[in-house]
Amino acid sequence: MYYRLYIDEVGNHDLKSSLDVNERFLTLFGIWIDLAHVTDTIQPEMSQIKLDFFQKDPDEPVIFHRKEISRFQGVFKRLYSDKDLRRRFGDRMLQGYEDWQYTAVAITIDKLEHLKKYQTWHYAPYHYCLEVLLERYILFLNHADAKGDVMIEARYKKVDRQLSSSFTRMHDNGTSYLSKEITQKVLSSRNIKLKKKKQNIEGLQLADLLAHPAHYDLLLDYGIVDRHESEYGVKVAKILNRSKFHRNPETGEIRGYGKKLLP
Repeated sequence: MYYRLYIDEVGNHDLKSSLDVNERFLTLFGIWIDLAHVTDTIQPEMSQIKLDFFQKDPDEPVIFHRKEISRFQGVFKRLYSDKDLRRRFGDRMLQGYEDWQYTAVAITIDKLEHLKKYQTWHYAPYHYCLEVLLERYILFLNHADAKGDVMIEARYKKVDRQLSSSFTRMHDNGTSYLSKEITQKVLSSRNIKLKKKKQNIEGLQLADLLAHPAHYDLLLDYGIVDRHESEYGVKVAKILNRSKFHRNPETGEIRGYGKKLLP
């Protein structure tokens, strides 16, 4: 089996913004999926949902983006006035979230506490979360005797270069807890795959749609917030907690495995 880890983020990775309570937390959310399942199931089914609800021109593919959907922007503006369409689309997506086979991990860093704990040395929050997320993915691949790679949405050239260098360094040298022998055994490439949103990659779109509910669910689980941001987010989080979040294989515990709060 060959897996791909698709990654999305919630929040701001700039340490300077961490004093603002609204941007205090950064979450790196990932889902790893057997690529055969992506090809055989997720791609055709997600494409069919787009055709059924939004896409009119076969040469202008619809790209799912949570922010645009929630704000009723672009092709999704019909959802604002047509409540029945909104309900049917939401239910169809929930069914996909339930049926599709993937494993989810949310790694969140409290940037304010990170600054307090490491007053003279600050590991960049994004790269800290990436290392912790990759460790879980690598251990999974090693246990499953499988190989895989990693894909993330491209952002800005400077940030992408830093991310690429960080990933390559982890591949070549290992992480704080994993040796380079293990990372190189299971990761098929020393380069992270950077893809733009317009390339219409279903795995990245799925990660984008799930990341925000997962972020709030982690904050709720650790007692940082007292509720989800939306009722729909509650429904998504129930699915993630029921069968998708990574777990301790012996105890079934999610905290520390599928959900991790740093530092």
